[in-house]
Amino acid sequence: MTEQDNERIVNNSPYFLQPASVQSVMLRVLLALLPGIAVYVWFFGAAVLVQIVLASITALAAEAVMLKLRGKPLMMFLGDGSALVTAWLIALTFPPIAPWWLTVIGVLAAIVVAKHLYGGLGQNPFNPAMVAFALMIVAYPSLMSQWPAVGFTDFLPQWNAIFGDRQLDAITMATPLDALRTALHTADARATVAGVLGSDASFGNIGGKGWEWVAAGYFLGGIYLLQQRIITWHMPAAFLATLFVISGGFAMYDPTRFVGPSFHLFTGGAMLGAFFIVTDPVSGCTTPRGKLIFAAGIALLTWVIRTFGAYPDGIAFAVLLMNIAAPLIDMYTQPPVFGHKTRGGGAR
Repeated sequence: MTEQDNERIVNNSPYFLQPASVQSVMLRVLLALLPGIAVYVWFFGAAVLVQIVLASITALAAEAVMLKLRGKPLMMFLGDGSALVTAWLIALTFPPIAPWWLTVIGVLAAIVVAKHLYGGLGQNPFNPAMVAFALMIVAYPSLMSQWPAVGFTDFLPQWNAIFGDRQLDAITMATPLDALRTALHTADARATVAGVLGSDASFGNIGGKGWEWVAAGYFLGGIYLLQQRIITWHMPAAFLATLFVISGGFAMYDPTRFVGPSFHLFTGGAMLGAFFIVTDPVSGCTTPRGKLIFAAGIALLTWVIRTFGAYPDGIAFAVLLMNIAAPLIDMYTQPPVFGHKTRGGGAR
């Protein structure tokens, strides 16, 4: 058969699409995270790389032990990349200068409890990375609030913060979300959004200084996932649009007390959440309408927690709350069976 014959066969129907393997999907998710990680290192130093390595080693070890205990084939499941994705997301949502044991405990909670005790990959009702974050911020709120100052990239103090000396006053600062919430909730009652944003070094042009560029890196990775059809548009679009509308509406109502959409979208974990966390195919919704409702609910809860809650960023809690509602949302948003007018209706 000639090369021309081969080309004719490839370029003519019928086409048979091979389903993507779990390993292929997970590797592309890891690849999509790289732009955001590169910017993260540029602005905040290499400590996050240490956390990624630490979280990855812990996740693979915990995965291997649990697979062995459950009598599952080690190499088949250990090599699918799902544990690494969970580990990377934990490392990217935890403070990069968190003590090593905090990351280890968080990863163990995610892999052992949130994943394997529910039956392993595909069976977990809750997002494992968000379980880890929520557990650690409730148990160790002070440690989960220590973030490196933007531009301070000296590696030795960061290494010492992770593995030894916790003298952090010179290298830490409040996150932009925490700084804004604290100023508006506990400062002088006359404090306004414009006054706070103009007086704190942690705020940049449209979001948190440095964080706005990290968010742009995650956005670029998210576009890659959409182009690769790893995720669909429903959840990122619904999450970002709802967060934009709700924050924009309240900012128009009272611009002195509520910050605008650009700040919410380019600060904290909004972009990481929109493309890499909300889109978890196991713990989220599966129907098209369900995906829109699910992601919109997360955005609404995120804004409420950020604005009125005790925690600076509410994505983890919002995701876990909507994980509980996901089965019910899917049940009521099932498309009608072919030949029927309604989801459970009679034939046409």
